[in-house]
Order: sequence, then C-alpha cells, then structure tokens
Amino acid sequence: MTASTGNADFLASWDAWRERREAALTNRHGFLAITSINWLTDTPQRLDDAPGEWHADADGVHVSLGDGEQLEADGRPITGTHHFGVIAEDHDVKVGWGDAVIEVAMRGGNPIVRPRHPDSATLAGYRGTPRYAPSTQWVVQGRFVPSAEVRTVMGGSVVDGLMLEHRSPGVVEFHLDGVEYTLVVFTDSEPGDDLNLYALLTDGTSGITTYRACRMLNIGVPRGDGSVTLDFNRASNLPCAYTTMATCPLPPPENRLRVPIEAGEMVPLPR
Repeated sequence: MTASTGNADFLASWDAWRERREAALTNRHGFLAITSINWLTDTPQRLDDAPGEWHADADGVHVSLGDGEQLEADGRPITGTHHFGVIAEDHDVKVGWGDAVIEVAMRGGNPIVRPRHPDSATLAGYRGTPRYAPSTQWVVQGRFVPSAEVRTVMGGSVVDGLMLEHRSPGVVEFHLDGVEYTLVVFTDSEPGDDLNLYALLTDGTSGITTYRACRMLNIGVPRGDGSVTLDFNRASNLPCAYTTMATCPLPPPENRLRVPIEAGEMVPLPR
C-alpha cells in the first residue's frame, strides 16, 4: 500500500465516522429529541410531554395510564398500570407514545423519565458540529496497563451533586511529542466479553475550541500484546454539549490533560 493510498483510506474512514456521528446526532429519537428530564420520587407526578402518572419506589418505576392513554412496547399496547421494574444503573427502557419515545432510565441511582419528541426545539435548532481537519498526527499508539481487577470509580457529572459509577480496568499510556501521558480508562463491556475501552478527558483546547466539560474517546479492544490505538480525530462530544437535559459524566482528575489536542469534535454551532 502506498502512502497516498493509506492516507486516502484514513480520510475515507474518518469521513464515514463523521457521517455516522451526524446521523446519530440528528436521529429523530436521539438525545437532541429530549424535551424534559424528570427525576422520579415515590410521589406520582404527571408530565407535560408524556402520558400517565409516574413514580418510583423500591420495586422500580411505575406508570398509571388514564382512560384513553396508551404506551407501546415491542409492538404491544400498554394500558392501565405498568411496572417497569428496577432498571440497572446506566441502562434504560424505551417505550413508544405516538410519534415519541419515552425513555425510562437510571442515572446515579436516580430513576428518570426523558420523553423524546422528533419535533423538539433542540433537534430543530441543531446547526452542526465543527470538527478539526483529520490528521494522522493525532493517531497515537499506546499501551493498556490492566489493574489487578476491574475497580469501581465514582465520578462527578454535569448535574450538581449527581455521582456516576464507572468500571475501570486500568490505564492507557501513550506519548505525544515525546511526553508520556496516562489516561484512566473505563469499560462498558459485560464480564466475559471483549474488553472495550474508552476514556473521558479534557485537554488544552477545552473551553476554547472544544466543549469545556468533557469529550469521550473510544479506544476499542486492546490487542493481544496490550497495544491500543488512540485516534483523537474521533474524540466526541457527549450529550451535555448539546442539551441541558443530559447527565453526562465528568473526566477523572488524571484525565484533565494540559496539552492541546487539536483533533476531533469542537463546540457545536449555536442555535
């Protein structure tokens, strides 16, 4: 493979990634479609943008639908009182309501309901996400250093007082311009599956050209020798860069890099 061919493949791969990101961002039921975030308690509450009265207790999330109100799950209608059960942390259940989707989730030990409407003002007002021009300069080889066991790490979020739980299997070490850096990495893989790694980070561009709170870098599965590739051209914004109705995590202190990483997604265009 010639250098020009390799660069063409790199640019084509990045452009395909960019298109996938834009498709996800503009999905009619994606996070830009969220119209409210509702923190459930044991007191039933009626929402402006979803049917029924909602509450949560030790047995999980419940909704009581009135006459003429209906949700849909797996093609089957839901009427009357429905019990969603206890939803695992960082998981969700989605049910349909006409043209909308109702997300029921658990964040930081708190059950929430977030309706997603295709005609939301946030989705309608989305104007795009600028990105740094892709460059192989920002494709860096690193090494995964596993810890003795996967440890639970509690971290802050963009919601005051909300702490989120992460699973960290170790760190990734890499060099930029001859300087060694270390990132605490997390995984969303289930036990027994390939260990997919990702990092939450800020850098010297954060709050200037990139979103100030956090970006995410998917690293993927380490190779057999522990080596990994960090492609900072694919550093991505989290939902909180676009909506105040997100519960995004903040990076651990170790991942607040001072070096400017001029790659990946930048601050979204204003509405």
